[in-house]
Amino acid sequence: MKIRIFDLNTDEAHDIAFDEAVYATYGGDNPEFESQTLRFNYASLVTPRRVYDYDMAKRSRELKKEQEVPAGHDPSEYVSRRLWATAPDGTAVPISLVHHRDVQLDGENPCLLYGYGSYGISMDPGFSPTRLSLLDRGFVYAIAHIRGGGDLGETWKNAGKLHDKMNSFTDFIACAERLVEAGYTCPERLAIMGGSAGGLLMGAVVNMRPDLFHAAVAQVPFVDVLSTMQDPTLPLTVIEYDEWGNPEHRAYYETIRAYSPYDNVRAQAYPHLLIVAGLNDPRVQYWEPAKWCAKLRATKTDDNLLLLKTHMGAGHAGVSGRYEALKDLAFDYAFVLDRLGFSK
Repeated sequence: MKIRIFDLNTDEAHDIAFDEAVYATYGGDNPEFESQTLRFNYASLVTPRRVYDYDMAKRSRELKKEQEVPAGHDPSEYVSRRLWATAPDGTAVPISLVHHRDVQLDGENPCLLYGYGSYGISMDPGFSPTRLSLLDRGFVYAIAHIRGGGDLGETWKNAGKLHDKMNSFTDFIACAERLVEAGYTCPERLAIMGGSAGGLLMGAVVNMRPDLFHAAVAQVPFVDVLSTMQDPTLPLTVIEYDEWGNPEHRAYYETIRAYSPYDNVRAQAYPHLLIVAGLNDPRVQYWEPAKWCAKLRATKTDDNLLLLKTHMGAGHAGVSGRYEALKDLAFDYAFVLDRLGFSK
């Protein structure tokens, strides 16, 4: 993402220069049209969120505020990179990743790969202080910017929805394979995570390539896609025909049926799975992850751990309160750490 400055008097333009290859930036509050100062926000996988004032005439910036990390943080201790995977149809798919500078690319590193890939929502490579607990344990953390998201514009979004939805899943698999190929991790040390439509992603890829992942965390996962999209009485079904298609039409029925996680569970070995649901979730009704979990238990051929955690007082965004949310994240991380062999 870039910020481009246009001079309306001269028609000249320039981009604000940034040192890091992987970052996220967006405009701040700029109520005065005549001002020559632009306020913007900046963050990266290693740099906490910063607020800058940029003098558009002098092309200089001034740091006004930086996110505090109470436990302390030295960005020079970490390395962020952009990697590219090749999808089955030849499309180049970007991956953003970060790790501690002492990590060696020996193919044995624990890795957590995150993905979403729906509704044109971009997964910006921003900063997270909670992620440091993984990085300081030697993890590689990666984001797969798959089709269906908005990371590379409207065309990228449209190439991962409706009849092209399968691209989202094959893109994610290609990203995982690229991380293994590049020596960042191996299938025995690779965990994946996603929520909501990203939970659909988790369900689809573990059906398609269970051998590629050791553990998966599916948060409020939209996994019973076919049944849900056939029920117009549910709150979001009709308004989401634009994203998934209306299965009352045969072509969309066949498309959804081909990837819907619940409908594609089969007798095979699956990774370790943590499934998280919310009883009061109006977007992904609690019975979707419950049905998926039950079918997995009855069908899968392995003895790997399969957990269903249902929050009895939470909705789609999880529990209320900062500290409760941190406890939830700690639970998810603890599952990943435990399954990847960390005893403490």
